[in-house]
Amino acid sequence: MVAVPVPELSPEASRLLVSALLALAAGLLLLSFLPPAPKGGPPPAKKMAQSRSGHGHAENMGIGKAIAVLTSGGDAQGMNAAVRAVVRVGIYTGAKVYFVHEGYQGLVDGGDNIKEATWESVSMMLQLGGTVIGSARCQDFRTRDGRLKAARNLVKRGITNLCVIGGDGSLTGADTFRAEWSSLLDELVKGGGITAEEAKKSSYLNIVGLVGSIDNDFCGTDMTIGTDSALHRIMEIVDAITTTAQSHQRTFVLEVMGRHCGYLALITALACGADWVFIPESPPEDDWEDHLCRRLTETRLGGSRLNIIIVAEGAIDKHGKAITADDIKTLVVKRLGYDTRVTILGHVQRGGTPSAFDRILGSRMGVEAVMALLEATPETPACVISLSGNQAVRLPLMECVQVTKDVTTAMNEGRFEDALKLRGRSFQNNWNVYKLLAHIRPPSTKSGYTLAVLNVGAPAAGMNAAVRSTVRIGLIHGHRMLAVHDGFEGLAEGKIEEISWDRVGSWIGLGGSKLGTKRTLPKKYFEEISINISNFGIHGLIIIGGFEGFTGSLELIEGRAKFEELCIPLCVIPATVSNNVPGSDFSIGADTALNTITTTCDRIKQSAAGTKRRVFIIETMGGFCGYLATMAGLAGGADAAYIYEEHFNIHDLQVNVEHLTEKMKTMVKRGLVLRYVPVLGWRGAETDARVTPMSPSPFPWCRNERCNENYTTDFIYNLYSEEGKGIFDCRKNVLGHMQQGGTPTPFDRNFGTKMGAKAVAWITGKIKECTRHGRIFANTKDSACLLGMRKRSLVFQPLIDLKEETDFEHRIPKEQWWLKLRPILKILAKYNIELDTSEKAHLEHITRKGIALESNI
Repeated sequence: MVAVPVPELSPEASRLLVSALLALAAGLLLLSFLPPAPKGGPPPAKKMAQSRSGHGHAENMGIGKAIAVLTSGGDAQGMNAAVRAVVRVGIYTGAKVYFVHEGYQGLVDGGDNIKEATWESVSMMLQLGGTVIGSARCQDFRTRDGRLKAARNLVKRGITNLCVIGGDGSLTGADTFRAEWSSLLDELVKGGGITAEEAKKSSYLNIVGLVGSIDNDFCGTDMTIGTDSALHRIMEIVDAITTTAQSHQRTFVLEVMGRHCGYLALITALACGADWVFIPESPPEDDWEDHLCRRLTETRLGGSRLNIIIVAEGAIDKHGKAITADDIKTLVVKRLGYDTRVTILGHVQRGGTPSAFDRILGSRMGVEAVMALLEATPETPACVISLSGNQAVRLPLMECVQVTKDVTTAMNEGRFEDALKLRGRSFQNNWNVYKLLAHIRPPSTKSGYTLAVLNVGAPAAGMNAAVRSTVRIGLIHGHRMLAVHDGFEGLAEGKIEEISWDRVGSWIGLGGSKLGTKRTLPKKYFEEISINISNFGIHGLIIIGGFEGFTGSLELIEGRAKFEELCIPLCVIPATVSNNVPGSDFSIGADTALNTITTTCDRIKQSAAGTKRRVFIIETMGGFCGYLATMAGLAGGADAAYIYEEHFNIHDLQVNVEHLTEKMKTMVKRGLVLRYVPVLGWRGAETDARVTPMSPSPFPWCRNERCNENYTTDFIYNLYSEEGKGIFDCRKNVLGHMQQGGTPTPFDRNFGTKMGAKAVAWITGKIKECTRHGRIFANTKDSACLLGMRKRSLVFQPLIDLKEETDFEHRIPKEQWWLKLRPILKILAKYNIELDTSEKAHLEHITRKGIALESNI
């Protein structure tokens, strides 16, 4: 391709010449090697043009309306992602969007605290912790006079939609403001603060809340913005402390935040395998001191060189007396004489860069908040955007606030069982799994059953946590537990050994696979596998792995017809960084890989901070599955993610290059410095570049490893390099196997732990069900299942049924939930597309006998 001497031509002549050359090249390339549609693959992506019935196109919903966004109360990582999404989607819909600086105080004070936001004003804030627009505790807003001032400031700017990001106190204040709105306007009109015409134009106020709180103390949502990032900070510290504790055989008592909620303490204890955890919702029994000392002693006698105790700052005993970290230290030193240290984490838990999950959560909630505001009517109650499983739901704000307050009331009245129930099923499940692993020991009476656990496929962070949980829960059930090394190949070669409780004690925080894992499938080893199943007396198999684990298990089912030994229950737990196993929305290991990519992208963007006009192409893993590309694009603020699931051609690449060059030139003409425009590329992902960027955007572009056999990363790199000469530089990065390594994130540790526990419980019941006259014979389709997360629940699904949902040629499910998030990525990157809002989050309700909408995970 001929380099265009742009500097020697006028800007207009350069533009025309570049366009002509690109069009010619596109035609020639398209004829020469445009790939045919993949067999069995998805059809070319259709333009998303569905509109919301009765509302017209989403990009017109906000015309003539104004939205204000504020952050209030304690800061939380991910708030900036939510603010960014509210601003950009609000502008996309045609609405005016305003920042309210310093929370409710800024709303009361007005003036420069309330400023109109622009698209560029939220650039470079996605990866920042805290809240860029500020937050403050405000006593003035608690008074009627303060709310009068706030109402006047909104009315004068024509703002009738308010998005509040904060905790239950902040959201309660917003609901009070809304309830008083009419009377506030009447009072302002009488006092001359606003005119009757202004009051008429602002006759009602719409309120939508987003919960930003690291404590995860708001009922009705699985996760609040900031919680996952806080867990990342905590686990980084716990992992660091573990090494020094082992060196000196010390006991460490760590205090984490959670004055009225023990979520952080509980998940930390699950994720690090703590010996004991104290949470306010479930105080220990009166003789807890004896139990604690006995537990610590047992751990040391089992060979452990350390003890970890986690304490929520609001921990109490059954009589309401505080249990502090210093109290526990004094007890351990006095009774056991152990070298004991106390670490109070404090505000470090609030700081730092938001995790990938919190960036995506904040972005998704921000988008839904704008839609909820613009759809609201005077009769619509104030709502809060919540997360249930992987689904965004709208809940009545005050119902959630009331249940949240009910938890505190229950604890104050000593009704701790009610407090646990009010926290929801997810919290209860976490607590029950922790109690099983920490407080129960294997019984002396054995069940007589033997379970084997193995890893299959590529290694994924969190596999070891799943194995640890499987082994220990199996031993608690009285089973004999066997570890199979090197996957199906090891099962065939007899690489099988009995594994003990203490053997897996330290595995929870280790990356990779301690058992060893291979991609070998079992079909050619049926005879050897059958012999070893018989010789070792295996009654059930738990297979933790990726797509090979899924397909290998299907082969075992086929082998049942010839080999009776294969007629035993088996359960597959998805574990792969690619997140491409059918039957589950998430796989163990994908969250760790996603955070690795996101962190790397942050560093790459930072490296370009001192370089003008640079494009980065980054290639990630994923095979034919574009999950990592898409989600990392959302978390990293990418301009595009090229994935297999959305077909693209040379014309689309032409459009992308044209608009990228135009962006660069436009930015220079404006006198602005574009430091970087990273182009992120993932292995296995394709681009849908048919949409047109509306204006310059300093964000990445993405491509994955198998998106197209012709449009490779090198091809895209060369194309951008050639067409960008004189306009921008181009760099490429292939992340490779670093995405499979590293310490598992809190999510992957917790997810693996719960999946292992649930799988053992299921397979135990299935073995009993399939036992006749002392002999196990499992040959029904429901005796071989995959345990997966489907929307709001963990469910067991027959592997045979999942065959119809699978594209075996490309190793992906035929339907993938995250594809619905791709329009959000494009709109946030300022692409001119129509948002598909045909599926919206309807207003739902919660109950007080437990949070009905919380996911059963």
